[in-house]
Amino acid sequence: MANIVQFENVGLRYGTGQETLSDISFTLASGAFYFLTGASGAGKTSLLRLLYLAQRPSRGIIRLFGEDAVTMPRSRLPGFRRRIGVVFQDFRLIPHLSIADNIALPLRVAGVPEADVAGPVSEMLAWVGLGDRGGARPATLSGGEQQRVAIARAVIGRPEILVADEPTGNVDPEMAERLLLLFDSLNRLGTTVLVATHDLHLLNRVSEAQMMRLDRGRLQDPTGLLRNPPARRD
Repeated sequence: MANIVQFENVGLRYGTGQETLSDISFTLASGAFYFLTGASGAGKTSLLRLLYLAQRPSRGIIRLFGEDAVTMPRSRLPGFRRRIGVVFQDFRLIPHLSIADNIALPLRVAGVPEADVAGPVSEMLAWVGLGDRGGARPATLSGGEQQRVAIARAVIGRPEILVADEPTGNVDPEMAERLLLLFDSLNRLGTTVLVATHDLHLLNRVSEAQMMRLDRGRLQDPTGLLRNPPARRD
């Protein structure tokens, strides 16, 4: 498989302190599934921010879709970001929009005709167990329900890359399993998936998944790709 993401000797420093990330080198293959693990403070969120172009590195090379993302003109960044779905830890739902409109936002930004929006939104609401809450506002939902809306919004446009930062941190184990199966299904359709998590129980729930581990801002394994054995599903 061709590489869709490539990091070469990437470092990230905030201000004048020590580097948050140091000498990060790895590749993500198109259509593969990855877990990113590491203790709290290891740098997982910072690495994801680099990948979805919310942050530029202090040094090193980042290539996305075969192009240099570090030197790319800012005018081209929005188009690249639309190819990447992101599930944020803090949800980032738009409070004055309904749940359905939050989920529909990526389709509308991409210019999908309005007649083609309602069907996919309804399907996503049903898939994440919120089929009867489309008209509600985010503030009326629990944290776990808001997390499910954030995931539906991230995957509705079938992005080429899906980046998820602790996506199961606010849901019960049954829903965590269901959401992970959604990611796996999207991956089987060709999306490259990277899930950052500290929940080690998830790591063997996706067959053929690969693992990267951060330790104090450095990848623990020099290849960045530690293969997990296939997991048996009940």
